[in-house]
Amino acid sequence: MRLFAAVLPPEDVTAALAVEVDALRRLPGADGLRWTGRPGWHFTLAFYGEVDDALVPELSERLARAARRTEPFELALRGGGHFGHGRALWAGAEGDLATLRLLAERAESAGRKAGVAMGEHRRYKPHLTVARSREAHDVRPHLAALDGFTGPAWTVTELVLVRSRLPKSGVPGEQPRYEAVGRSPLGASG
Repeated sequence: MRLFAAVLPPEDVTAALAVEVDALRRLPGADGLRWTGRPGWHFTLAFYGEVDDALVPELSERLARAARRTEPFELALRGGGHFGHGRALWAGAEGDLATLRLLAERAESAGRKAGVAMGEHRRYKPHLTVARSREAHDVRPHLAALDGFTGPAWTVTELVLVRSRLPKSGVPGEQPRYEAVGRSPLGASG
């Protein structure tokens, strides 16, 4: 199954982001982007790709250990950016980014130790993808609008193992489906 470890923002945070994204979708050039739906809004910590079912229990246990070793921390959505000349438009984060990066490193390490074949290590860049494009896209108006965006703060209290199912129908605009297959509370009490 196709898996990744993530931090999922709570409903009030995604509601605030939805208002911002609605405004972004009215900007010039927005029709050239594929907008991510609210169920897809998350901070990926480690992407595992296709994982053999036999490895999932070990991966889940290692993620639970990583979560227990990480204390809950504060986070908020703030500003935005892009990757690949506008191929991915994202909302950024503020708050305890050092702990978020540490949790991402621990989630990546958990995958490697569980035997998941992972690509090369890259420095973690906290982001929540709101839109994509197959080609380079001018997202300057969107970045300017996101520059002033700050969402409500929340306390991150769990690491979530998520399964993603990619669209197969070929219907334009169809979104991947996401399902939490494991939740691990942060902190020693978890």
